[in-house]
Amino acid sequence: MMTDEEFFVHKLEHRQIKPTATRLLILRQMCRGDEMVSLPELERLLPTVDKSTISRALSLFLLHGLIHAVDDGSGSLKYNVCADDCDCAEDIDDEHTHFFCERCRRTFCLKQIHVPVVPLPDGFTLNSVNYVLKGLCPECSEKS
Repeated sequence: MMTDEEFFVHKLEHRQIKPTATRLLILRQMCRGDEMVSLPELERLLPTVDKSTISRALSLFLLHGLIHAVDDGSGSLKYNVCADDCDCAEDIDDEHTHFFCERCRRTFCLKQIHVPVVPLPDGFTLNSVNYVLKGLCPECSEKS
């Protein structure tokens, strides 16, 4: 059984990322279940880490397929950690749905719901998909 530290080191090494103390700290904050996190949220959660250091780590994580980013329309990209067997950064067929709560402004990965295939007219080439559903999350729905 892996310790928490071993788990996070493995996540980084699995994607060929050197596990520095700062990267481990950032990754630990990002592993928050299906809820995604933005750069401003990470800056708030990690006040002792320089903004540019967080930004560089996110860029590195994206480049190596450790995380994926979604533009949910909130004004800030949201990020979530991919599973070890995820290749959503490379395989457009593996894209999944995201849900943006209009009340609490959190974004969730709905990994079990794949993005529907949309046939494109001749001559169009698909490079990426951004499929975001908007409404109320279960927590906010209960408050209604």
